[in-house]
Amino acid sequence: MSVDDTDSTLNDAQQAIAEARARLAEAPAEVVITNHAMGLYELAAIHLAATPPRLAPAALAIDAVACLVEGLGDRLGPDAVTLREALANIRMAFVQIKGTTS
Repeated sequence: MSVDDTDSTLNDAQQAIAEARARLAEAPAEVVITNHAMGLYELAAIHLAATPPRLAPAALAIDAVACLVEGLGDRLGPDAVTLREALANIRMAFVQIKGTTS
C-alpha cells in the first residue's frame, strides 16, 4: 500500500468517524441509552441460551440492564415501560434456567 493509499484510507476512516459522531449527537439520549440497554439484554440472553448456560456473565449483563432501567426510570422516555418488562422477563428466564442447572 502506498503512502497516498494509506492517507486516503485514513482520511476516509476519519470522515466516517466524524459522520457517526454527528449522527449520534443528533439522536435523543434516551434512544441511544435504550439501544445500549437492549444490547445488554441480548447479551444476557445469549449467555443464558449457551450450552451449558453461562450464568455469571448473564447475571452481570442483567445487572447492567437493571442499573440503566431502574436507575433512570421514566427518564428513558416512552420505552421505559418496555424496558422494565424486558428486565422482568430476562430476570425470570435467569431464575428458571438457574433452577434447571443447579
